[in-house]
Amino acid sequence: MADIVTLTPNPAVDLSTSVDRIVPMRKLRCAPQRRDPGGGGVNVARVIKRFGGDVEAILPVGGFTGKLLRGLIDDEKIPNRVIESESETREDFSVSELSTAQQYRFVLPGQPLRESEWRGCLDALAATLPRPKFVVGSGSLPPAVPNDFYAQAAAIARTLGAKFVIDTSGEPLAVAIEHGVYMIKPNLREMRDLFGAELLNQEDWIVAARKYITAGKVEVVALSLGHLGALLVTRDLTLRAQPLPVEPVSAVGAGDSFLGAMVFSLAKGDGLADAFRLGMAAGSSALIHAGTELCRPDAAYRLYASVTMESA
Repeated sequence: MADIVTLTPNPAVDLSTSVDRIVPMRKLRCAPQRRDPGGGGVNVARVIKRFGGDVEAILPVGGFTGKLLRGLIDDEKIPNRVIESESETREDFSVSELSTAQQYRFVLPGQPLRESEWRGCLDALAATLPRPKFVVGSGSLPPAVPNDFYAQAAAIARTLGAKFVIDTSGEPLAVAIEHGVYMIKPNLREMRDLFGAELLNQEDWIVAARKYITAGKVEVVALSLGHLGALLVTRDLTLRAQPLPVEPVSAVGAGDSFLGAMVFSLAKGDGLADAFRLGMAAGSSALIHAGTELCRPDAAYRLYASVTMESA
């Protein structure tokens, strides 16, 4: 088994294309489509695999789209354990408007999972041997999956002796934190929702992160700030990374690339500062690639030396 296991309860096939201009009530002649395996944990696994990390993905799949997703994951040679579902796996799609360089992203909700199916994902995680170093739970929850799904996954990770990393939002994130996790990776909107305040500046961001750290609920907060860079907060360390001067082509998967690179780096023994730097480089690399291609390690390593960080 792998050093890193990712858990994706709501995976997807991501379709991307481009068109000169989006206008209503007309046929829009698009560029050839691209299909990639998607969903938070699947994307994280894709990134870790590209960097040469030892990773395995756990996810439910169902229907025609599920077969397609499984094939796309196999094409990227990502070891996986799938739980067969009676529900059709969802699709997401994004369209880039060439005339304005704007991207439109459409995220579908996913079909409900039966209790036996979502519990099957947790049972698969509990059966992981040898025990992994990290478990990454990432993405939204489909209908009928309880809000404490990731909290249950975190408890299993503790039993395995693994560090649990979570990237989700809303109530599932809040419940998981209440039960204790190693790392959270919210974006600023998700952090505002979690903390229940507007969080207008860096001082506010640090105060919010430290609330969960000092309470013993979280050890590491990696806060992605979009065009403002990112912030890393632990009990003893606070680092601010400035945004890299890249021209964004696609925002899809930038956060997953950031997280995947960080966990890859930590799993091979790097310190948090080095992992944070690689995460910034990988997230920025994803921005310069079209559709749902995510980051490329060669581009990430080229950007690595350009990441500027300072104590906050």
